[in-house]
Parts: sequence; structure tokens; C-alpha cells
Amino acid sequence: MNFDPVGIAGLGRLGRGIAASLLAHGFHVIAFTTGTDPHERARAYIAGAIQEMIDRAGFPPSLQDSWPAHYTEAASLRDFAPCGFVIESVLEDLAIKQQVFDEIEAAVGATIPIASNTSALPIGLLQQNREHPERFLGMHWADPAYATQFLELIRGDETSTAALESAAQLAVRLGKEPGIVQKDVPGFIVNRLGYAMYWEALHLLETGVADAATIDQSFRNAFGLWAALCGPFRWIDISGGPGLYAKAMQGVLPTLDNSPELPQTLIDMRDNGDRGAINGRGFYTYGPGEDAHWEKLLHEHAWTVRALQQKYAG
Repeated sequence: MNFDPVGIAGLGRLGRGIAASLLAHGFHVIAFTTGTDPHERARAYIAGAIQEMIDRAGFPPSLQDSWPAHYTEAASLRDFAPCGFVIESVLEDLAIKQQVFDEIEAAVGATIPIASNTSALPIGLLQQNREHPERFLGMHWADPAYATQFLELIRGDETSTAALESAAQLAVRLGKEPGIVQKDVPGFIVNRLGYAMYWEALHLLETGVADAATIDQSFRNAFGLWAALCGPFRWIDISGGPGLYAKAMQGVLPTLDNSPELPQTLIDMRDNGDRGAINGRGFYTYGPGEDAHWEKLLHEHAWTVRALQQKYAG
């Protein structure tokens, strides 16, 4: 399928990373953004991402000079008219996304797939009141979008097989390992698994089992050992088998937190305006420059994990 050019609506951190991934793999990009995330910031981020891909993933050095010619700054979403695929990556706000979809549908052909980079909104909800709901699907990326192999593709209630297959083809061409989510459940796959873990971690913290640093340390030293090698089902198989886990889990499962309410710690921190590394206040405190320090570490780690995953896949 000819996807060129690909439209990107929204150039926040993920949108910028998506643009970099597409440009590095030879696609033309038409990108629309608002004053909140100006084109100047996007271009600077893309240039840095391209350099990372050159330095860490063997992309040709000439890419740094050639990518701007394949990048078009859209004055409005009407400029998406020639696009063969569109990725929406605006705020996680239903009303904003619906408005953006209205404008995109008015601009592109009736068969052009439109993917929403959402981490939580149900795809079936996004498909409501669409002219062609069958061409809408979820496309859940992870930061840094140009480095990770992660990509979830979510089938909504009315998503066509053709639209899902097109998104999967695009994902593979971008070097991703797309996970096809066949049922539109809240949080999809990784966020459901992640939220369950965050939930129990907060429960351990609130009940005084350990402090945040100890919980983090234990998680990193245990799950960090195998999570880049395999997933939970493979881990069960190679670390004792289902029978062992069935026996061990019986005594633990009834003690796990299953409260339907948000943990009070999270409520208090939210109400206090704590934003973690962004404003220096979270489960840890952060001084000037530490946000950028942790972002750099994340990017370096993403490339290390990618290399390991490719080694194991081979």
C-alpha cells in the first residue's frame, strides 16, 4: 500500500517522535500543530532524533541533510488532502480529538486509514458519529517513538480488517513489532498490565511494606532481569511453569489490592500539582536539569533494549 505522504496531527513529544520515525524510514510527512507545540520545537526535536538514529541505529549520515525536504509544515488540516495515512496525536481529550477528526475526514479520501495515538480512550467511542468509522483504529506509541519497537494497534468495534492490516504494514516498515489488540478494552494491553503494577506498588507504599525507593529497587532488579527478554507467559514457562505459579499465587492473590478507588497518595499528589520530574515534585525530588537527565537516560536505555530485542529475535 502507498502510504506517502503520512499526515500527523499534533506535535507534542510523541507526535514529534512519530514524525522522526517516519522521516528516517523514507516517508514524506505533512505535520500540523498548534501554538502549544510550535513547528520550531518539532524541527529541533526531529533533528536530534535523526542524529540519535544515525549514531545508534546505523542510519546513513546523509539523512540529517535530506529529511527537511520530506517534511511539510501544514497551515491547516486541509493540507492533509494528499495523505495516504493519517496519525492523530493530540491531547487525550475526546472533544478535541472529535474536532480534529471532523477536519481530517473533510480533507482526506474516504478509504484513508486514520489512526489515533491514544493510550486510554476507547476506539469504539472515537468511531462514534464518524462518516467512515471503519477506517478508524487505535495506534498506541511509546516514547521515544523513533527508538522503541513497541506499537499497539487497536481494533475498534467497527474497524475494518483492511485498515488494521494497513496500519500493521506501516508499523513493520517503521521497524516496529506491532501488537494487534483484537478487543477494545480500557487501557488496551500494556497500560492494563502497567496500571495493575502501579496499583499494587502504591498499595505496598501506603501500607508501609516499604518506601518508594525500595519498591523501585526490588522491581528493577527482578522484572528488569527478564522483561526485555520475554513477556510474562514466557517467563512463567522458563521459571518453573504454570503448576508452580498456580500453587504460589493461591496465597497471594487474595491479599492484592482490589479497591475501586484511586490510592489516596496519588490523589494527594495530584491535588498538590506534583508532576514528577517535570516540576521537581513526585515520589522523588528533582533539581534543575534532572528532567533532561532522566530523559537522556531513557533514550539511551531504549536503544540498548532495542539492540537486545533484535539480538533475541534473531
